[in-house]
Amino acid sequence: MTAARVPAAVLFDRDGTLVEDVPYNGDPGRVVPVPGARSALALLRRRGVRTGVVTNQSGVARGLLTAAQVRAVNARVERLLGPFDVWAVCPHGPDDGCGCRKPAPGLILSAARELGVRPADCVVVGDIGSDMEAAAAAGAAGVLVPTPITLPDEVRRARHRAPDLLAAVRDLLGPRPAVGAGAERGPW
Repeated sequence: MTAARVPAAVLFDRDGTLVEDVPYNGDPGRVVPVPGARSALALLRRRGVRTGVVTNQSGVARGLLTAAQVRAVNARVERLLGPFDVWAVCPHGPDDGCGCRKPAPGLILSAARELGVRPADCVVVGDIGSDMEAAAAAGAAGVLVPTPITLPDEVRRARHRAPDLLAAVRDLLGPRPAVGAGAERGPW
């Protein structure tokens, strides 16, 4: 990507990206933010960048969680990390053929539409290849923040990656211009 303005919105994967990955978590008490999540979100909010969460929750389709449990976990995420401008949740299983389950673009397209921004003005931050594939399919940029579950091939294929969430957000925001210096520039 060439240098451009700060994104209009940053859409985060939930599990493994914003909060520690607890497979099929239906217990709000088990929600733990990843290191740097609060600071990263605070930076975005101070700069006026809209934030959202785009998350696959196939545990609903598999009968391992209820939609109410997913909402309770999401509410806990907001209590710990502050409010998000949009939440887009896919409750479907991998074989359901929906258009919202990442790597399909539906969650990103829905979130962008709800925010009133073009997908091309969004960046998706996630920890696995399907997050990056969904971003590309929607026409958004993607930043991979690898975790122990990220496959080596996913890391190699990622066009943009960062060592952690805070570094990803700092890269997205780029340097702050001097007062009156004009448009903000960044790598996106």
